[in-house]
Amino acid sequence: MQADQTDRECALELDAHPYRIQQIRRIVSAQLRYWRLDPLIDAASLGISELLANVHRHAKPDKHCSVRLSHASDRLTVAVADNDPRLPKLAPAAAEPLATAGRGLAMVEAVSDSWGTDLLPEDGGKVVWFVLRTPMPRPSLVPLRAAVAVEPPRERIAAVAASIAVPVA
Repeated sequence: MQADQTDRECALELDAHPYRIQQIRRIVSAQLRYWRLDPLIDAASLGISELLANVHRHAKPDKHCSVRLSHASDRLTVAVADNDPRLPKLAPAAAEPLATAGRGLAMVEAVSDSWGTDLLPEDGGKVVWFVLRTPMPRPSLVPLRAAVAVEPPRERIAAVAASIAVPVA
């Protein structure tokens, strides 16, 4: 769904299976290109991948979730909601350097400006979200036209000089 230029939204429903994560990354990338937010594609794709992988690994009773992109004038919010009310925890900073799991939220934290979790009402699950600041639009530069110095005719200079000359007494 899209509103006006400053408030835009896109929502997707899916089951978080590994083959779907790559499809969602492509959809998110295409949506961000459409919104002219190309500089945010890498960070948003990484964050989405990590959040969907968490749903796939940890969410119970099912893997059904929704992804929502919300763009306001100065930020993009990416949110993943699932049916599991257990909130994710950021792994300790001393995680094993070669570990292949347990770094998802740390990566989301590293690429985003902020992130968090919200419980949905009545044991309805949770939402995990992150925010990316949108780049400031560059001012469009208008080339200056070269000013061509046009000299007035010599006769005119003489006439002007004579009109302001003060007679010496």
